[in-house]
Amino acid sequence: MNKIFLISLLSILIISCKSTNSATSTKTDTHSQVAIKGNWQIVSVNYPGSDVIKVTSFDLADSKCFIGSTWKFISNNNKGTMTINSSKCTSYSTPITWFINKEGQFVMKILDEAKAKTVKAGYVLRLGNQTESSFQLIDQIQVGSKMTDVIYQFEKIN
Repeated sequence: MNKIFLISLLSILIISCKSTNSATSTKTDTHSQVAIKGNWQIVSVNYPGSDVIKVTSFDLADSKCFIGSTWKFISNNNKGTMTINSSKCTSYSTPITWFINKEGQFVMKILDEAKAKTVKAGYVLRLGNQTESSFQLIDQIQVGSKMTDVIYQFEKIN
């Protein structure tokens, strides 16, 4: 009986000490969000081995198709659009919802025809090197047994 009580007590302590922070449950970084407001274009996508390794970005297309893609970010309602418009790839445009959390993570959902609350899957990328006219979104992928950064370089277009 004492063993069962101790195991139950330990289980409760372990569960209660577990972190509840996740990318979607943290507060937003309003300053970073407002700085991203507007129209942007991806000018490069870089990662080690990009000449020989194909990466599918956002489960949509080859990462190189995103070069030249345009993105609109509206900071007051965390909505926007993403448009792939490369002549070498299939054109694609979709609404998105997004925010930047206090940990510097860019959290995005691709909405297509769905409402944001019905979309369960999304993407979490790290925000880096943010200036008035450029920023980076950095995704991590596994190549073999090693984690590799995929860096999307954005530049403001107006």
